[in-house]
Amino acid sequence: MSQQVATPAPPGLPRVQTIRFSAAFFLFSFCWMLALSVIAAVLLPQRLTEIAPDDKVAISGLLNSATALVSLVSNLIVGNLSDRTRSVFGRRTPWIASGGVLGGVSLFLIGVLPNAWLIGVAYCLAMVGLNMMIAPAIASLADRLPEGMRGTMSAFLSAGTLGGNAIGTLVGAQFITMQLPGFVVSGVVMALAGIAMVVLWPKEPSARDLPVLDTSLRSVLASFRPPRNAPDFWHAFVGRSLLIFSYYMILNYQLYILQDYIGQSVEDSARTIATMSIVLLVVSVVASLAAGPISDRIGRRKLPVVAASALLAIGYALPWITHSAWGMVLFAAIGGFGYGMYGSVDQALNVDVLPNAEEAGKDLGILNMATTLGQMVGPIVTSVVVTVTGSYGVVFPLAIALVVVACFFILRIRSVR
Repeated sequence: MSQQVATPAPPGLPRVQTIRFSAAFFLFSFCWMLALSVIAAVLLPQRLTEIAPDDKVAISGLLNSATALVSLVSNLIVGNLSDRTRSVFGRRTPWIASGGVLGGVSLFLIGVLPNAWLIGVAYCLAMVGLNMMIAPAIASLADRLPEGMRGTMSAFLSAGTLGGNAIGTLVGAQFITMQLPGFVVSGVVMALAGIAMVVLWPKEPSARDLPVLDTSLRSVLASFRPPRNAPDFWHAFVGRSLLIFSYYMILNYQLYILQDYIGQSVEDSARTIATMSIVLLVVSVVASLAAGPISDRIGRRKLPVVAASALLAIGYALPWITHSAWGMVLFAAIGGFGYGMYGSVDQALNVDVLPNAEEAGKDLGILNMATTLGQMVGPIVTSVVVTVTGSYGVVFPLAIALVVVACFFILRIRSVR
């Protein structure tokens, strides 16, 4: 069976290329997350409130489950197939550009389709397009960037993602009573994410001269085999899954928490979300841009994760204790700072624990599944807990427990300081 061969990462990069990679990673992650947040955090929940007010929580949980499962599968498949791509445009570029177009069109369709089932199909297609961009982009950290720059580039990815989430939620709140233009904006920005990435970063070398891989069905199926005898890889996987799981238990339900748990009106909840978005934007970008380069400088990945976990636990506790809109604003401030710290070193940590550089795309695809699992399971559990108990009160202590367990697994990684 032929082995996948990864392009070795360069020992260093000229300043111009460093700037172009930094700008490409930041703008890419900012755009796709902004587009998705407009839909996921505001417009889709509000649309479900209008078309199925009695079943909105259950439908939301089902949609989150379906789209996360699609993301999980598509991320793994695309990560592997991008390793095996032999295009004149490189291995990653064709997937990123085409994924942006598919994702953008699908997000727009969510705003015009008439029922929850068709909306679910469009949402799933949007996740396919999104993962056609994300999987190859993350794999490029391993084969196009030197080890000493991965924390910094991970910081730009994280800062863009967190900034896009905050601005996207803010933008979505402005369209809460006039939704169709919001869906248009979301679709256009999602398409721009892929285009900006391939235009801004240094041109990817042609992959035509890379070794030809065995394309038999047996070889392709075997290439999806998960790593074996790699405990640090799996510790990182479990830790990442649980930490993101805890965060999305609350993040994806912030509108419902404000309206149904705290008791705000639609208009008041929109204003609170706008405030939270501004706070989250500032603290998360500051934390991301600071923690990643510091991690590269001190040569440590786990220390920022421990600090981030503590801040997240505090952030989760405040809305639970205060039962107020200000508690949610403080969650955005303290929890957002912690999540920003974590996100800034997350991808660098994942690259550092890869057991085989020749299978970087596939293995990073598996680690990226941890994000999908966290985003999938978190909202499901919140939906079940709220349906069973009739309240969001149990969600917050459960999220605190999960982030503590996540920190424990990450601390068990031995090959990374």
